[in-house]
Amino acid sequence: MQRAIALADQGMQQGSGGPFGAVIVKDGKIIAEASNQVTSTNDPTAHAEIAAIRVACQKLGTFQLDGCILYTSCEPCPMCLGAIYWSRFERVFYAANQQDAAAIGFDDQFIYDEIEKHMKNRKIPFEQTERDAAVAVFDKWDAKGDRIDY
Repeated sequence: MQRAIALADQGMQQGSGGPFGAVIVKDGKIIAEASNQVTSTNDPTAHAEIAAIRVACQKLGTFQLDGCILYTSCEPCPMCLGAIYWSRFERVFYAANQQDAAAIGFDDQFIYDEIEKHMKNRKIPFEQTERDAAVAVFDKWDAKGDRIDY
């Protein structure tokens, strides 16, 4: 955890992005680490956890991180939480919490609130279109014999 916090401070001081850091450990060894890179890469998905997940998956040659532990300097946002579950981490440790982040301007509560709303009531309009064409591709996936399930 100390390394994740140090990465958060280092990245912030260097202007990479917000004060967040993440470290991924497997079998007691650090396999990936990153700080937030949102503003330096102009990528709103470049949170520390996402960046570290990308490095770990490349390094391990897999899209799932079974047996890995994530140390993150702050409780993950909704996007990172989704990525953590998709990655299949064994465990997650975090330092600061949602309220600590909100106190310095990183408030994710509005996203949690939006998830609970019906799509027609969200701030960003969502409209379904071309469903049949998309489902046809799903049907092809479902019938594909050599697919890699995840």
